[in-house]
Amino acid sequence: MTYETPRVPDQRAAEEGCATALDLRVVVCPGLTLSVPARLRYRTADPYAVFLDNHTDLTTPITWVFARELLAAGLHDRAGIGSVSVRPGGGERSGTVLITLTGEGSSVVLSAQAERVRAFLARTESLVPSGREPTHLDLDGLLRRLCDGGAASPGP
Repeated sequence: MTYETPRVPDQRAAEEGCATALDLRVVVCPGLTLSVPARLRYRTADPYAVFLDNHTDLTTPITWVFARELLAAGLHDRAGIGSVSVRPGGGERSGTVLITLTGEGSSVVLSAQAERVRAFLARTESLVPSGREPTHLDLDGLLRRLCDGGAASPGP
């Protein structure tokens, strides 16, 4: 299975964080594979989460949010239950990571290059090492927003 180089280079997000473009593949039916332009994002303000923006060629991409730890675990073994699960690809999909997204009665399995996901996770680790996430949370700000009736978390 071959992949094209993503159209958007790796970049730093506007705030402290990182992002990487992905060319996800979805098998629609045997013999028909579609490319889905996507991006993985990470923000130090939300240190436990990663954001997966699908259809980045649209005005408003479809964004899924899930645990950074889930993505990392899924590189090595099946991880996650519910709306997001991640597992390494096998056989002809060796060298890939498979991300299953489930919502409103349907599911899709997206295939990404494992090496790009691994490199993205390494950049997130350089910003916030695993286990150090609590030091990047603004709990006072969160409590202030909750008490003031504002949003519980900053937007993506």
